[in-house]
Amino acid sequence: MRVTKYTHSCVRLERDGRVLVIDPGTWSEPRALTGADAVLVTHEHTDHVDVLRLAGLGVPVYAPAAAVIPRLDVIGVAAGEEFTAAGFRIRAVGGRHATIHGGKPDCANLGYVVDDVLYHPGDSLHLPGQPVETLLVPLQASWLKLTEAIDFVNEVAPQRTVGIHDGQLNERGLSSINGWLAEETDAGYRYLAPGGQL
Repeated sequence: MRVTKYTHSCVRLERDGRVLVIDPGTWSEPRALTGADAVLVTHEHTDHVDVLRLAGLGVPVYAPAAAVIPRLDVIGVAAGEEFTAAGFRIRAVGGRHATIHGGKPDCANLGYVVDDVLYHPGDSLHLPGQPVETLLVPLQASWLKLTEAIDFVNEVAPQRTVGIHDGQLNERGLSSINGWLAEETDAGYRYLAPGGQL
């Protein structure tokens, strides 16, 4: 499986000529969707779903069944559900977006385990409930403390970890977070700039 990271939380997975894209939001590059066969959306926030681009794409878009995404036809998914998208086996986990303050935001959020090897948690630190080879870990968010991200990586204990959810970081902040994750985890941490591949 080839993994290409795009800006913020968008990743493109390719295998056997099939393309699955996760969280192509308004901050991610349009080229992430070139040739896409299906799309997974973790939740309804625009940094994870670009409704205008997806509405005209003409491929299946999977999202939490409770998500409110006007003007976009989606296939609703529930936590625990298993399905196939673009030839990849998917298991949805989680349920709710992480809290920022005072219970807000409170919207549906699903993480996706892909082919039992890669996990994208969206805006949550919900554990995948199984071993995974590759963990995509959020680096910065109004709902996240760095120590929580480090603990999440250590608890999941993947073979390798790649940072996502980095769209609001400047170079100094990114360097600091990357240093902490590399130093405090044993999960093969690496950062991929937009367009970088595994």
